[in-house]
Amino acid sequence: MIRQAGGPTPKAKYVAFESFYDPRQMPEAIHAGIQLPYVEGLRLDEAMHPLALLCVGMYGETLPPQDGAPVRIVLPWKYGFKSIKSIVSIRLVETQPPTTWNLYSGGEYGFYSNVNPNVDHPRWSQAKERRLGEFSKRATLMFNGYGSQVASLYAGMDLKKYF
Repeated sequence: MIRQAGGPTPKAKYVAFESFYDPRQMPEAIHAGIQLPYVEGLRLDEAMHPLALLCVGMYGETLPPQDGAPVRIVLPWKYGFKSIKSIVSIRLVETQPPTTWNLYSGGEYGFYSNVNPNVDHPRWSQAKERRLGEFSKRATLMFNGYGSQVASLYAGMDLKKYF
């Protein structure tokens, strides 16, 4: 069940997501190395963008558990961990919500997590990528190639500081 605590208010600036977690059903999750349930967040304008998709199915079928049932978000211009799976709670909040990877290692995983080849992860370069089915690497595109659609969301922001 997806819950929304309250409706949108003029003060809401962010969307906070929480994934399903039941330690009785997921006993091995204690070894995940991160605090559960998984939490993620977006600015409200990012969440409302036409490329931010709430996914409940794929290939004409209901979304299976391994792909994030009952509902997941798909954010093609951000790194994959921002596309939270198995969402059971969506809250509109006034302040930037905590996110799992930002809490775990904020110096490595920023709140925005836009695909930005100009900001290396502290342990690897993000300037090049190897796509599935390809042998050689290619230049990583800003915003994963969706710059013309989403760059305006970040106009005036220092994208190296707010990675």
